[in-house]
Amino acid sequence: MLSKIFTWWNGATIGTLFTIGKRGQQVGTDEFGNRYYESRDTVSYDGRKRRWVIYDGYAEATKVPPEWQGWLRYTYDETPTERPLPRQAWEKDHLPNMTGTPMARRPQGSLAALGQRPAATGDYQAWSPE
Repeated sequence: MLSKIFTWWNGATIGTLFTIGKRGQQVGTDEFGNRYYESRDTVSYDGRKRRWVIYDGYAEATKVPPEWQGWLRYTYDETPTERPLPRQAWEKDHLPNMTGTPMARRPQGSLAALGQRPAATGDYQAWSPE
């Protein structure tokens, strides 16, 4: 309960949940569990309804897929649940930024990678001052 009052980085605070209940309307959910809302009654300074996301877990902007990012930034009027974007065969699935997590990419030779670093090849010559 205290985490809902004082923390914003792992979900919505009580104040945000109150505002959502009073002014927001849920319009969809993505594959990461993030929930998307649009205001029912108020409009922003430029005359459009306000849109926002409540993250499932830690608040990380890269967890928002491109189609929902486009809706949040008013690039698309319809939500991806109403009108999904066409996917090309060569497109990969969206992955959030995993830097700093146990799922981060650690290429061969990285200090964080498991195992030994490969030995230097014969084409390397160390610099020496003359």
